[in-house]
Amino acid sequence: MKEIPFYKAQIDKKEEDLIKSALYNSDIRYSEIFEEDICKYFGVKHAISTTSGTTALHLALCAMDIKRGDKILCSVNSFPNVAEVIRHFDAEPVFVDIDPISFNITSESLARTIDQNRHKKLKCAFISHIAGLAADIDAISEVAKSENIILIDDACRAMGATYKGAKIGALKSSLISCFQINPQAQDAISTAGFFVTNDDEIASAAQILRNGGIVGDAFYKDGNMSFTYDVDRIGQKYDLNAINSAYAIAQFEKTDAFIKRRKQIAAAYREQLANCPHVTLPSDSEEHIYTQFIVKIDKNRDDFAKALIARGVSVSLHYVPVHLLSYYKSKYNYKVNDFPNALKNYQQILSLPIYTALSDDDVSYICEQIKEIAQNRV
Repeated sequence: MKEIPFYKAQIDKKEEDLIKSALYNSDIRYSEIFEEDICKYFGVKHAISTTSGTTALHLALCAMDIKRGDKILCSVNSFPNVAEVIRHFDAEPVFVDIDPISFNITSESLARTIDQNRHKKLKCAFISHIAGLAADIDAISEVAKSENIILIDDACRAMGATYKGAKIGALKSSLISCFQINPQAQDAISTAGFFVTNDDEIASAAQILRNGGIVGDAFYKDGNMSFTYDVDRIGQKYDLNAINSAYAIAQFEKTDAFIKRRKQIAAAYREQLANCPHVTLPSDSEEHIYTQFIVKIDKNRDDFAKALIARGVSVSLHYVPVHLLSYYKSKYNYKVNDFPNALKNYQQILSLPIYTALSDDDVSYICEQIKEIAQNRV
C-alpha cells in the first residue's frame, strides 16, 4: 500500500543555494529582492512581504485603519483566518453565501447580503478565490462600485491565477490583493505571505506597521536598529526574515511551473475519474490553477474519506462553513441553514492531493482507490 501525503513541498538546489547565501550574507536584503520579484510578476507599484498569508490579510486591514464596529463582507466558505483577522479589530465579519459549483462568492449573493446588512460602517469585502479558481470579478466589481465597497482579494490559495487573462493581483478592481507562497500552509517547511497594492499611502502605512510601528530612519541597511528610533502607532512584528525570504524567492520563481504541473494532475484526475459513480469533479475552466482539487461525494462523504485514508491516501476538507464554527455560531447566533449553498457543499466536498511533487503513479493509485471504493457503494 502506498502512503500519499496531502501535500509535500517541491524543493531543489535553488532553495538550498539561496538559503545558504542568506545564512552567510547579511548585507543582502532578501525581503527586498522578494518584493521586487513580486512587483515585476504582477506589474504593480508595491509589494509588502509578511510572515504568512494570514499576516498579509491582517496587515492589509491595519493599513486601511479598520476600527472597532466596522463591518467587512467575506465568504462563509473560506479558511477561518479571514474572519479571524476581522475579529482582531473587534470588527464584524458579514458572511456571504457561495455558488455551489465554483465555491466562490457571486455578484448576486454579494448584492443580496449588502441589501440585508446596510450600514454606514460597511467598509469593504474580502473576495476569496477558492481552490485557485477566480471569482467573477467584473460582476462583483460592478456591485461593489455601486455600493461604495472596497475590494480586497483573498488570493492565498490563488497565486498565479488569472481572470479573463489578467492575473489576480494585477489590481484591476481591487485596492489590495493578499497571497501566501505555499497554498497549503499546514506543516510547511517555510512560511511567507505578501500583499500588493498601487496605493502609496496603504503601502507606506504597511511598511511601518509590519515593523512595530517604528518610523523614520530607524534601521540600518543590514536591518539592525539604528541608535535612536520613534513609534507613532501600534504595529506588529510581521517583517519577513532573510531565510524565509530566500526560500520564498526560490518558490515564487516556480509559480508558473507549479501551476502547469497541477493542471496536468487535474487533467489526469478528470480523465481517470470521468465515469466514476458517486463522485462529481470540480468546475472545469482553463483559468483554474487547482491549488486544491475538490470533488463532491454524493453521500456518506466521511465514510468515503475514511476509506481513502485507510488505503494510504491523505485527504482534506475545504472548508467547514465559518458560521458552523463554535465561536461564530455562538457570537452571532447563526442557524445551520443560514447559508444553504455552503452547507450543502460542506456535506459533500472532499479535497484530493494535488501538488508538484505528486507523481503520475501516485495520481493513478489515488484514482484506483477512489474507483474501487465508489464501485462498492450502494
